[in-house]
Amino acid sequence: MSMSFVFVDGPNNGSCISLLGNNRWIVPVRKMPIVSDTGVFLLTGGYAIAQTHQADFKFGDIIVGCNVIVGY
Repeated sequence: MSMSFVFVDGPNNGSCISLLGNNRWIVPVRKMPIVSDTGVFLLTGGYAIAQTHQADFKFGDIIVGCNVIVGY
């Protein structure tokens, strides 16, 4: 999985971080690395803890919550 988060307000406005990793939804809790990108997050790193809250296989919908920890 690859996902970028762009901050559009506040002290991190214009900064970006990227989440990269294997998001196996069948695993209840999983960790994925955060890769630094731009702005205040340049040369930083961290991780995301993802947890599946609900899965609807009939429609292919899955609700996943993420807690993101980034050091800078």
